[in-house]
Amino acid sequence: MSSLPVSEDYDVPGYVTGLMRHFVDLRDNTHGGAQGRHDKEEHFIHAVDLLDPVANQVLGEMNTHLLLESGSISGTGPRRSRDGSLVATWGLTWPEQRVAGVSPVVLIACFGSGNHHPHLRGGSVRNWPLNIFTRSDAADQLPILRAITAADLHNLVFLADYRIVPAVVRP
Repeated sequence: MSSLPVSEDYDVPGYVTGLMRHFVDLRDNTHGGAQGRHDKEEHFIHAVDLLDPVANQVLGEMNTHLLLESGSISGTGPRRSRDGSLVATWGLTWPEQRVAGVSPVVLIACFGSGNHHPHLRGGSVRNWPLNIFTRSDAADQLPILRAITAADLHNLVFLADYRIVPAVVRP
């Protein structure tokens, strides 16, 4: 993998190195060093195992602090869908959500049958509320802004290709 330009006193944020790995995989037609579909799927299954406690933590925090422990968390583990994709989901349901007839909160890891590599997504994520009134409120948005900008750059690469990211193509 190409290394990111890093100065001595600057640590590259994890989301940037993750994007770089992703774009280099696109460039090299690999995923985690694997070239064949079978090996890439093994990486996906391992990634789901690693992600499981993190996904459960996030949904547990929401259940505790926002749903007052009224929710139920479930997860599927990796499963093959009818079209050959591998999909793992984590969901959070609660009584009011079911009565309202809306979907649960869902985290999804998916390795589409026609995709080069897997992706993460939510069930309905599109907009994020902007409720900033203090410097502390603004600072609290750092992980959200990182996720939004990383997702946006990823989508732009999807629309064009990895070559729009100079760090991937320049030595």
